[in-house]
Formats: sequence, structure tokens, C-alpha cells
Amino acid sequence: MAQAQRKQQARDWPFEVKPLHPVLGCEITGITLAQAVEPTMFGKVYEAFLDYELILFRDVDLPPATQVAFARRFGEIQIHVMNQYQKYPEFPEIYMLTNADKDGKPTGKHPDKGTLHWHTDGSWRERTGQATMMYSEIVPPAGGETEFADMYSAYDNLPAEMKKRIEGKRAIHNLDFSRTRRHGEDPMTAEQKAKVPPIAHPIVRTHPETGRKAVFLGDHAQEIEGMDYDEGRALIEELNVLITPQDQVYTHVWSPRECMVWDNRCTLHRATGFDEANHVRVMRRCTINGDRPY
Repeated sequence: MAQAQRKQQARDWPFEVKPLHPVLGCEITGITLAQAVEPTMFGKVYEAFLDYELILFRDVDLPPATQVAFARRFGEIQIHVMNQYQKYPEFPEIYMLTNADKDGKPTGKHPDKGTLHWHTDGSWRERTGQATMMYSEIVPPAGGETEFADMYSAYDNLPAEMKKRIEGKRAIHNLDFSRTRRHGEDPMTAEQKAKVPPIAHPIVRTHPETGRKAVFLGDHAQEIEGMDYDEGRALIEELNVLITPQDQVYTHVWSPRECMVWDNRCTLHRATGFDEANHVRVMRRCTINGDRPY
């Protein structure tokens, strides 16, 4: 459905787009990243981002300063509350996901096991994540992919009775809940928790730019406002399975030097595991702040 809609919209783009999956994602070719950030070109790149929910540039040189500058074209960059992931003092906007020690050897520990579960970045903030930009420095020979699920089709394909059941309902998103549940050996500090109290967002949100409805849930959703806790948890778990059917999922197998930007307002994503004892994975991430979902 998403691809059919795109074909009806004749786009005048001075670059090529190659779909990555029938439902979402495209690779942009024919322009450089330096060209992509120019004001006149960026408007066209942003159209592709909205149409495909995920854009990919392969084989690009993206030093930290350039990554931050590119991310700023999308909007204000989040400074993540989990400051232990900030490895560049001069660029606190960059969130490093790495299992390499100071000598570049694998530590045997996964940097953030919460990323292995379906989520949308920054859903635990009042202003949730608009977009995330990820750059691959080092990737393992197997595993460490990122999977993406389209939340437009997730909503469209929900049974009518489920749509009715969740209409008007809000889920409470809580970073402390998901962090403790998935990566409890490295919990949030009291100061970090105080900065990001639990926040309620609609389970079905309207995308502020496309006007389409999308399911807004994932692993940061702890409970449902006004519902018994256990009943709400059961509904969240049921929905998180319903909205991520394998045929609606794009699995990205990373190569080094790839830059990807995805729309957090209409996708969920998760990483797949890898052999962190024997291989290294180094990824640099910026998340761009969006608006409060409605």
C-alpha cells in the first residue's frame, strides 16, 4: 500500500531512489551527503524521508562534526539523558553504541540490550523523537542488523475490534522501566530518572506532516492510562506482536560507512544480537527531537 501511494505521487527528485523493501525504506544515490544538506536539495531529500520513512546513503565519510551538522538539518538534536554513552565531549549530541574497549578489542558486553527489543527512540520524552540518524563505523561479520517495522500499515491492518479497543487510549512511556527490564545491571541514576519522568502518549498518533495514522508503542510503553496494570501490560504485549509481522519488517544488514535516517513517528526498530565476545560493533547515533504526539 505504501509503495502504491508513492507511485501516484510523481516526485521531481534530482537523485535516484531504490526501494529497500516493499513497505518502507529507500537508498538514495546520485548525490553526495554534502549535496544532500544544501538547502535546496535538502527539501527533496526530506520528501524522500517522509515518503519512504527511512533513507540510506552508502559508502560515505561521516566524521562526528559532519554527522551533527547533517542531523541539525532535520531539527534540534536530543542530548540523551544516559550521558555514559557520550564519548565525544565536544559532541554530546552523539550517542555511541559500542562494545569496543579503549584498545578497540571486544568487551564481551552488549552496550544497550534495550535496543534488541522493538521501540521508537525518545518515546519516553514529552517531545518524542522525530528522526534518528545512525552511522556504521565497524560492523560484525554476522548479526548486529537493524530491523524496521512500518507503523502506518500496522495501524491499517489492525482488526476493527482492536482499533476500537485502543481508540483514545494513552500508554505511559518510561525509560527507567525499559532500562531496568532489559539492562538492569547498569540502571539509571536517580538524577537521570528525575530528568525523564514517565509520560503518557496516544497509542494511535497522527503523523504531523503526512496526516496518516500510526501505532505509537514499543518497549518503552509500561502501562495504559486508566487501565488495571496487568490488563494494560497484556494489551501492550499483544499489540507489540500484532504490529511487527515479519512481512512488514525490513532487516538492514549493515556495511561500514553507511548513514541511515529513519522516522520515529511511523516506525519501530530493533537491533539483532551478535557475538559481542569476539566481534566489535561501533555505531554513532543522533536523535532529532520532534513534537508531542497527538
